[in-house]
Amino acid sequence: MSAIRRKFGEDYEVVNTKRDMTVSAPVKRKRQRFVEKNGRCNVQHGNLGGETSRYISDLFTTLVDLKWRWNLLIFILTYTVAWLVMASMWWIIAYIRGDIKPQGHDSSYTPCVANVYNFPSAFLFFIETEATIGYGYRYITEKCPEGILLFLFQSLLGSIVDAFLIGCMFIKMSQPKKRAETLMFSQDAVISQRDGKLCLMFRVGNLRNSHMVSAQIRCKLIKSRQTPEGEFLPLDQCELDVGFGTGADQLFLVSPLTICHEINPKSPFFDLSQRSLMNEEFEIVVILEGIVETTGMTCQARTSYTEDEVLWGHRFLPVMSLEEGFFRVDYSQFHNTFEVNTPRYSIKEHEEKNSLTSPNPPPGVPTSPPLGNGGQSRGRRERMLSVDFADHGEATQEQAMGRLPSKLQHMSSYKEDLRTRVKTGGAQPGDKASCRGDQGSLPLGVQRLVSSSIPGGFGQGKVEEKLQLKVLDGGPGTGDTLTHSVGEKEKWRLPPALSPIPAPNPTPVQIPLPKGGGWPDDNLPDKLRRMNADR
Repeated sequence: MSAIRRKFGEDYEVVNTKRDMTVSAPVKRKRQRFVEKNGRCNVQHGNLGGETSRYISDLFTTLVDLKWRWNLLIFILTYTVAWLVMASMWWIIAYIRGDIKPQGHDSSYTPCVANVYNFPSAFLFFIETEATIGYGYRYITEKCPEGILLFLFQSLLGSIVDAFLIGCMFIKMSQPKKRAETLMFSQDAVISQRDGKLCLMFRVGNLRNSHMVSAQIRCKLIKSRQTPEGEFLPLDQCELDVGFGTGADQLFLVSPLTICHEINPKSPFFDLSQRSLMNEEFEIVVILEGIVETTGMTCQARTSYTEDEVLWGHRFLPVMSLEEGFFRVDYSQFHNTFEVNTPRYSIKEHEEKNSLTSPNPPPGVPTSPPLGNGGQSRGRRERMLSVDFADHGEATQEQAMGRLPSKLQHMSSYKEDLRTRVKTGGAQPGDKASCRGDQGSLPLGVQRLVSSSIPGGFGQGKVEEKLQLKVLDGGPGTGDTLTHSVGEKEKWRLPPALSPIPAPNPTPVQIPLPKGGGWPDDNLPDKLRRMNADR
């Protein structure tokens, strides 16, 4: 439909084949563009007040920015006024000296300017002098000092006017604006998938064989919006990423290229769908900059795309073809597109749909433990593992004793003696610690806990050390009590998981040995038997 609007205009009618039925298409109000398709910015400055004097201060740039008709008018008027003023000054000098009427002078009289009798002759003299023509008929003489001064002033003023006006016209003619006329942009932008990602794309091309050096492209989204604080921002500008991070915005523009903007969570079009595109109002401004290879001047080409010029589900037709010895570009297909299968929903809707249909639970959600006997059995296993880990920690502590100082080793060895007495149930003479009860029936983990509760270092003769281990029969309402006092008695209640478990007495295993006390070596070679006998 956008192609029909461009061809037939905004006001058109879709007429059915039946005579009695006529359907009128809704006429959309023509949208005001911020940047025209040819790159001209549709902005006018008004109510400047006293700021207009700034244009006079930068007169050269003001003249260059004027249109050609105003430049030509200023050029002609400046030279015409300068010639008339200077010719009038030469005529005034001749009139004051009496050179206009030479009949009153004798033959020995020398005029200021020879052969200047009226204003036309004075005008011709100025033109011959300014243009350095010098026909030789009219010339200034040495008897006129005021004429010599006027001649010097005329030369200086003529050089300034020539430099100003000719330089202005040269800059005006050499501006690279016309070079931008040979840089093409596609008439429409398209939205379709590329490499599995939804992208906004448009096409650029260079009609000349001369290259654009260091060509770079940028995109701006022009859209009015309102901030959460209630501030209205008309024509707010937002940058569109066209490959700034990957270097895709640096173009080698020798053939038409398709510029791509990936629509992702960082894109302003993250929530844009085919349905919402019909109700949106925005404008995409494209700016292509580069250095003209022939002149070395910077050139900038611009265009824009409104929401009506963005085609959803379209793709550009290819324009490159391989010929014999070269590649051919068919610019007749430069603006043409064709439809492709494209999702109608936005990227935001697609991600929300995937998050809802995902079978995996989101990370960070705790899972509840199993109930029933399975949970209780797993709790017992965890408590048993904690006892085993205590055993492993004790072995690690014994390995680290070799690195302690001598005084700490002595204190640790004293602790080990106490631990051994608790395990074996015996006491050596002279020891002040006593153990009562049957310690051998305690589990190994409980014995280690008892030994670990004893302080590891005490001074000799300072504190009375006393260790008592009391084992009570486990029953309902009773637990195992561990009593340990250093100067005074302290009691700890053991958890149910660490209650002593009765175990059968281990049966000693006796290995029969030969009469000689050695190992049987009947099957050994003679040499090994002799070596064993020598031992």
